[in-house]
Amino acid sequence: MEIRLLVKALAFILLMFVGIPGNVFILLKFAYIKIIEKKLLPANIILLALALSNLLVIFSRVIPQALSAIGVKDLLDDTECKLVLFTFRVSRAMSICVTSFLSCHQCVLIAPINRYWIYLKEKLSKNVSLIMILLLAMNISLYPSTVLYGQAKSNDTSPYSLHLVYCDADFVTYASFLLNGLVSVIREIIFVGLMTLSSGYMIVILYQHGKNIKGIRSSNRIQTKSAEHLASRAVILLVVLYVLLYGMDNSMWIYTLSLTAVSPEMNDTRIFLATSYSALSPIVIIATNPKLHKRTQNVWRKKITDIQKDALLDFVSTLSKSSVALATT
Repeated sequence: MEIRLLVKALAFILLMFVGIPGNVFILLKFAYIKIIEKKLLPANIILLALALSNLLVIFSRVIPQALSAIGVKDLLDDTECKLVLFTFRVSRAMSICVTSFLSCHQCVLIAPINRYWIYLKEKLSKNVSLIMILLLAMNISLYPSTVLYGQAKSNDTSPYSLHLVYCDADFVTYASFLLNGLVSVIREIIFVGLMTLSSGYMIVILYQHGKNIKGIRSSNRIQTKSAEHLASRAVILLVVLYVLLYGMDNSMWIYTLSLTAVSPEMNDTRIFLATSYSALSPIVIIATNPKLHKRTQNVWRKKITDIQKDALLDFVSTLSKSSVALATT
């Protein structure tokens, strides 16, 4: 196996082993919380949608990349290529938009209480599902190109083709090739901007709140400070991860717009960057989301308590039987 293919296979297999368990864990954990508590907080619904989008990105792009690198040939036909390309484009776009919406939602939740912010708090909390549907409809409408130009890989391609493992996106003209790229870049710049602004504002609010609680008792201050640091760290990590990976991806994409032919190495690198966020963001979410930790701790405490109760009942039962046996003798 060539060194390039070996590195490619190891890189995408690593994303699979990190991303699939992480996103599945989030989905199952919040599903469990929904069953136990009969409801989910709006922020948790957003995280649930983000995990689902990330998982679809991994299935539609990371797994085909890994299979291709280990030598699996001609896996998809034209129809399957259209479906896979469409799923990847829409789910990747949803991952971006949902992350930005999550940041905006958290920003509104911790904003100072006045009539304007209260109105936004109520509207966002009540319409989270509707906003998700609107984001999905927007992203579906932006990617007809994957259905129009997607096809199984062939030797007969135009100069304006994107070669994506088992499939080609064969754009007939440079105008359609350019438009497809610009739509993605503009959308991502808008949502990156929203996410950056909301996250920055959130950090400012948390910092000011931290200064205001310095007069509170030390135990309460330490507890509050810990929660604030956890929230700000989660926001900062997600923003940095998002901007770093997608910033490099978009920079490479803009560069490829000036080329008549894109090398396989550059395509592989772009796809790796484009899918890394879906695999790595669950680590940040799991590490910094107290709801997931609290539920896990409660489950273990309940199990330990049940075990202790069973052991105590067994001991009492055994003691009672022994007492009866002694009395009869």
